[in-house]
Amino acid sequence: MNPVNPLESVYFIQLPEDFKLSDAAMHIDTTIPLPVQKKEKDDAGNFDMASLTQEQILSGILTVLAYDKENKHLDYYRSILKKARPNIKKELMSAAILKAKNEDYDLAEEIFTALRGFDPDDTITILNTALFFDQRAESYRKSGLFEDADAYDADALEYYKTAMDAEPALPDAFFNAAFYYLKKYEYAQAKDCLETYLALTVEVSDEEMGENGIRKKNRAQEILNNISNNRLEDEDYHAAYKLINSGEEEKGIDHIKTFLEKNPKVWNAWFMLGWGLRKLARFEDAKQAFLKALECGKDFGAENCNTYNELSICYLETNSIDEAKKYLFKALALEPENTKVISNLAYVALKEGNISEAQKFFTAVLEIDPDDKIALAELAKLEIEE
Repeated sequence: MNPVNPLESVYFIQLPEDFKLSDAAMHIDTTIPLPVQKKEKDDAGNFDMASLTQEQILSGILTVLAYDKENKHLDYYRSILKKARPNIKKELMSAAILKAKNEDYDLAEEIFTALRGFDPDDTITILNTALFFDQRAESYRKSGLFEDADAYDADALEYYKTAMDAEPALPDAFFNAAFYYLKKYEYAQAKDCLETYLALTVEVSDEEMGENGIRKKNRAQEILNNISNNRLEDEDYHAAYKLINSGEEEKGIDHIKTFLEKNPKVWNAWFMLGWGLRKLARFEDAKQAFLKALECGKDFGAENCNTYNELSICYLETNSIDEAKKYLFKALALEPENTKVISNLAYVALKEGNISEAQKFFTAVLEIDPDDKIALAELAKLEIEE
């Protein structure tokens, strides 16, 4: 089935020379076709000029700005919007951010597309678009929609790069892009972004930066210190992540072991070794690697939700149910709405033969994320078995 073309919801009308929308209406050039958003059950054949509203015109213009980049009247349409709604950009940005926060991603994406059409050179809009795609990718990955997540990650990276190329430079573009790279274990790129961010803000006073700006500068320096002290930009470390993540666990494990020979106290590396071993179902070995990560990184963030969750999987697979539950509840205390942890609690319940408890946990997952593929599939399976 072909995707719906948004422009099909718009038709262009030629207004009569004496047309006037209202006493306080914006000026309309009647020689230029005007895009109008169709009403429900409306079509060009029964269009009633007397019922035309300003909202129909503004909506039609936004749709054309978003999806008809070659239209020769774009500048004129933008001028109408600016006169009719001087605060239109702020209104749309607030709406897009709210929709994204509420996970109404399709509508949020439409609004961001309209914003870029309205002001293609606005770097704040470009950066917020990158953040939106980054957030959408993360949400889809948590739901098990990995291909969609990868596609939105690629979109996010494209907009981050565009924002970082802007003139004058936008410090926040580099700060936020750094966290994108950190998520991908691309520490060399993250380091470059954070160093650029600090260089761009070095002469900005604390008063100008404000409390949030100072916090961000401190955070950037803290991460840089962690990358440098633990040598996380090392090629073996980066290669290990890429290989393990792409399913070449044996090769990845060789790289991370080489890294650990040079850096035996880096907890992140022990975690990565455990991750690779766990993916190969070498649960006893993986367990030892995760415990070593906790030992080396007690004061450096190793005691986090991911480490506890991974460790619990190893205990679950080796039939140490009580230990699995212990670490899952530690993870849940840190992130009460982490759907992976809640799903794993469901699997623990299944291991114990407690079907009703497992159903409660999977249902709790769906209350947080209605699109979670694993919870949906497991609940359906349990209903069939009943």
